[in-house]
Amino acid sequence: MKTNGIHPTKIDAVITWVDGDDPKHRQKRMQYGSEGIFDKEDVGGDTRFSNLNEIYWCVVSLNKFAPWLNKIYIVTDEQDPKIEDAIREMFPDGYIPMEIVDHKVIFRGYERYLPTFNSVALETMTWRIPGLSDCFIEFNDDLMLAAPVSPEDFFVNGDTPVCYARKKSVAVTKFTRLFKFRKDGSKRITFKGSMIHAASLLAPPPRHYLLLSHTPKPLRRDFYEQYFRKHSGLMIHNIRLRFRDISQFTPQEVQYLSLYRDGGCVCRSPQGLLFYLQPKKKRDYVQRKLAILHEMKTCKFLCFNSIDLGSEADRAMIFEELNRRFT
Repeated sequence: MKTNGIHPTKIDAVITWVDGDDPKHRQKRMQYGSEGIFDKEDVGGDTRFSNLNEIYWCVVSLNKFAPWLNKIYIVTDEQDPKIEDAIREMFPDGYIPMEIVDHKVIFRGYERYLPTFNSVALETMTWRIPGLSDCFIEFNDDLMLAAPVSPEDFFVNGDTPVCYARKKSVAVTKFTRLFKFRKDGSKRITFKGSMIHAASLLAPPPRHYLLLSHTPKPLRRDFYEQYFRKHSGLMIHNIRLRFRDISQFTPQEVQYLSLYRDGGCVCRSPQGLLFYLQPKKKRDYVQRKLAILHEMKTCKFLCFNSIDLGSEADRAMIFEELNRRFT
């Protein structure tokens, strides 16, 4: 893609979403999940599929702070968040076009691996959305924008992705992971572990990897197309597992590390740009975290993770904050 130093004409957003409280989806999970898998929060626990309508706030934030986006694709499993009427009411002068994309669409030709309840598998396949722009930004439904952003916050020199991450030692992380076990003695599935696995796929393996943050992920569709055409076995390994598994790799990490080596990716620290909140049982934890957010002057990205784990009072405070910011 030749851009002559200007941003691409099209940048799409992709949001992966599921309503795990839907009885049909819950029944499907129970049908395909093995014994004990639902007790592991990092694999099949309810919190991984909980829906408190976070996607509505995600889409509102995109319209409010990134109206230059070309299109929003919402990737779902035979579901529809049914938010378009509310978005139309919120933005009566026009809003970013939205399209629902079913898992069967991105898994075309690989339908035997469906249904999937695996976020890593889905992120391995989002690039296969028909009509998706070469430059796209990937969101989870608990990610939101906190302030106006420009295309250059995600792609520089036209089509060079910006990776919000910190460089970390592969050797040190591998050592610390030796002690990461669940209570039952089995190995925990962690974001760091899947990033380390991704780094090991490069030849030669790097000494450092990029520790990705809970931020939007600017990505190149054409990179994935070329990479998985060459490494189809890796793609199949990642998508054949219906639930998250310790053997999987982070596809975004493969892209960023590969591009970074050749100067095709810019790495920026998320420090001061990201606010992350996951409710904890500590006294006044959510209230204290939100107070920190109010003091942040440069915040661009919000992540409200697993807010179903909070108390009713915690959730009320979080939704009050979202209402204050976006309405």
